[in-house]
Amino acid sequence: MTSRTPRDSRLRLVRPRPLAAAPRAVAQGRSRRPAPRPPEGTPPPAELAGMARAGLAGAARVARWADRSLGPGRDVATSDGKGTLSDTTAERAAADLGLSVAQVRADWDTARLAGLVEVHGDIARPGWRLRAWNRDDSAVLRGWVALFDAWSLAYPEPADREHAAVAEVVSAMPQVLSFLQLSAGPVPVEQLLDLLEQRVTELRTERCEIHYVPPVAPHPYEAQLRATPAGPRTAPGQYPGEEPVEDTPLAPLLDWALDALASVGALTCADGQATLTPLGSWAVWVKLEQICVAAQSPAGNIEQNAEDMLRGCAGLRPNAARAEYRAWLAARPVGSAVTELLDAARGEDALLRGLAFEALRVVGAPAEPDVRAAAEETALRPYALIWLAEQEGTDPEDAHEVLTREEATWLWVDTAAAVADHGEAPLLVRHLESAVQPTVPALLDEVRAVGHPRTVQVLVALAAAHPDPALAKAVRRAAFQVHTGGS
Repeated sequence: MTSRTPRDSRLRLVRPRPLAAAPRAVAQGRSRRPAPRPPEGTPPPAELAGMARAGLAGAARVARWADRSLGPGRDVATSDGKGTLSDTTAERAAADLGLSVAQVRADWDTARLAGLVEVHGDIARPGWRLRAWNRDDSAVLRGWVALFDAWSLAYPEPADREHAAVAEVVSAMPQVLSFLQLSAGPVPVEQLLDLLEQRVTELRTERCEIHYVPPVAPHPYEAQLRATPAGPRTAPGQYPGEEPVEDTPLAPLLDWALDALASVGALTCADGQATLTPLGSWAVWVKLEQICVAAQSPAGNIEQNAEDMLRGCAGLRPNAARAEYRAWLAARPVGSAVTELLDAARGEDALLRGLAFEALRVVGAPAEPDVRAAAEETALRPYALIWLAEQEGTDPEDAHEVLTREEATWLWVDTAAAVADHGEAPLLVRHLESAVQPTVPALLDEVRAVGHPRTVQVLVALAAAHPDPALAKAVRRAAFQVHTGGS
């Protein structure tokens, strides 16, 4: 006779992993694109990394000083919460390192852009690249590429130029850099200016910002009227009463862009000609390859919205899914891609919630402000806190420890919902092992208290899947009590 008392079944405690919820692993027999080779003459990675270390030596020195001198419980690094080095800290660093305050600030900003230092509020932490700086060439090169991507932030933009014009030049420079890379040698600045002007014109045309005046039949006396000296003169194609169109000269902005790129070590300028450095040429080639990868989306989801893309990745193995995320992200501005992924995470499908945060792991640091804001939302909070912990250097196996008991229980239910919707019954049973509670009764009590909207469905599915009749009965009773609001 079966006992009516639920068994106190002990659960084996295991570390809950950052759950993207049990994707259906299926073998994908796709032919792989052969690994691309950099252009002939490109130095080997070890040599490129040596160049990057030399160029970032000052930034690494300041980052190491910050690691030693700005540890927990010591003076804060910044005063505005935006990463700007405080006066007191800058003066201390200058005295300790034998540098000027201005040089310390410049090296600090470079260290932040290269990921050697990470600033969270008024606290600075060493970036993971700093830890790997002397032993991992790929970490060094990634840091330099991060600096290269942020070239427009590394050098003050002209104060007397319109922000819109500066933004246009920044948007047009990838084409200029591609031309420099394909030229594989010095290019006259005048030729680059022509190319820049063409690209800016294309950008304005794409946004429909070119002023268009519909043609009208000429007046019989138009030629005579235009030849008359009386009245204000007008530019060709401009009619009386129209405001003159004032184009911002692009030559000074091109000079600024070239100076900024030279300041990060991407190119050199001399005798009216610009030439990419080996590092600059390699970085541009890397960017072009990323575009090619995006154009050859591994699973064909590049044109889909975030929700459909994530659904398309649900059946992929982790490495294949990450390749798909990279391709999808490479084809979109980072800001809009992050927004779209978080919107997908807010939906009812818990599987997409987990996958969205896996895709955000591929985005990395640029997603941090939006993820930090998402941590205020109940449904996203556990995922966001784990993401932020990993971003700050916590081992992924230990990141779950930042969660409270209630947050961990919410995540357990959410993941169970994903498994119930998309997985198999044995997987749902095994999911019991990841609960933080030591016993089934304790788990059921806390699951009922946490208030997850899918609690009833999860418990019903678990009861149907579990082979232990007594435990299944207890779970069904808990589901009924949640459904009826009883105790």
